[in-house]
Amino acid sequence: MRGRLDSIDRAILKELQADGSITNVELARRVGLSAPPCLRRVRALESAGIIKGYRAMLDPKALGFEIVCFAMVQLQAQGQRELAAFESQMKRWPLVRECWKLSGDIDFILKCVAPNLSAFQGLVSDLTALPNVRNVRTALTLDLVKDEALVPIEEAVAAV
Repeated sequence: MRGRLDSIDRAILKELQADGSITNVELARRVGLSAPPCLRRVRALESAGIIKGYRAMLDPKALGFEIVCFAMVQLQAQGQRELAAFESQMKRWPLVRECWKLSGDIDFILKCVAPNLSAFQGLVSDLTALPNVRNVRTALTLDLVKDEALVPIEEAVAAV
């Protein structure tokens, strides 16, 4: 379906990326369709795996998570077993919110939250104590400058 996205499909994706809680009626109005065909298109985009799900964006500070940080992790060995073990551990840690496998000198970058500096230090200690972890570098965030959805729909059109 990726190569067959038309302008209405792209408009639907753009609107849903901006506000996943929009009603189908409002979405249909914004993209110039009636509600039933709009809903059929959304369901087709979901079935094709283009729309993977919906989330609410929460304010971490309002919920007591004062610290957002990034951790760059370098492993000692990068065999399939070692990579799978590290990935499995990251999936189990609630404070690790994103985990990306990278190419180059750094094997993984983690986006983490913590309620306070003490919890952040504990997270770093636990991370560095994991088997096969060679090096961990962290960076505390100061301010969020940009927070956009992952896919720039306008640019995706050029890539298809």
